[in-house]
Amino acid sequence: MIEILTPAEVDRARRTGALVGTILQTLRDRTRVGTNLLEIDRWAKQLIEDAGAESCYVDYAPSFGRGPFGHHVCTAVNDAVLHGLPHDRALADGDLLTLDLAVSLDGIAADAAISFVVGTADAADSALIDATERALAAGIAAARPGARIGDLSHAIGTVLEGAGYPVNVEFGGHGIGSTMHQDPHVSNAGRPGRGYTLRPGLLLALEPWVMADTDVLVTDPDGWTLRSATGARTAHTEHTIAITDDGAEVLTLPR
Repeated sequence: MIEILTPAEVDRARRTGALVGTILQTLRDRTRVGTNLLEIDRWAKQLIEDAGAESCYVDYAPSFGRGPFGHHVCTAVNDAVLHGLPHDRALADGDLLTLDLAVSLDGIAADAAISFVVGTADAADSALIDATERALAAGIAAARPGARIGDLSHAIGTVLEGAGYPVNVEFGGHGIGSTMHQDPHVSNAGRPGRGYTLRPGLLLALEPWVMADTDVLVTDPDGWTLRSATGARTAHTEHTIAITDDGAEVLTLPR
């Protein structure tokens, strides 16, 4: 299903997006060396409930996971990159953490992710994160009415590949609206001029992610957490955007 939101629904999406961005920023600000992943999940739960919103993850049970997910935020550490299931782990100095959060408020969902180093960062990790952030900015810049999904994929992939990283196309961005995951799929690499034509009212979650030296994923025994097959470090950055009459509006910035 591809859903086109009304102007009133886009207004609601702005509120959801601001909540997601603000919660992620709060979680980042609270996270220190020694913070436990389960503590981050508890914080996320409380912040979502305090806002009168609902987690999109707790009951999430897609075909590729061992559902339901049962937690409120994805916490992926170091070589983990997607669907990181929170578990009893205290973060150490230098850990590269990705937090991925999707929330529904007043019937509209928004989805975003941030990657950052806890404590001391090295240059390779900083470059990895920077590449995903630049790729996301390129994808957003390519998003406008009349553009094709392939234009966004090409913009994202050009940055990631230009930075020297292999690109996995199994998982990528997606449509979003009254539910978290919708069509169209937005690959992190692709050919321009191909795919669905963007229209005002379309919401997309764009999410460039990379692994330092491979494009192959492996799944943890938990049935959820996806890691690099080589044990290489990873990064993932995501925003939900709304296609407007003259471009794209980023909805998941903290307020």
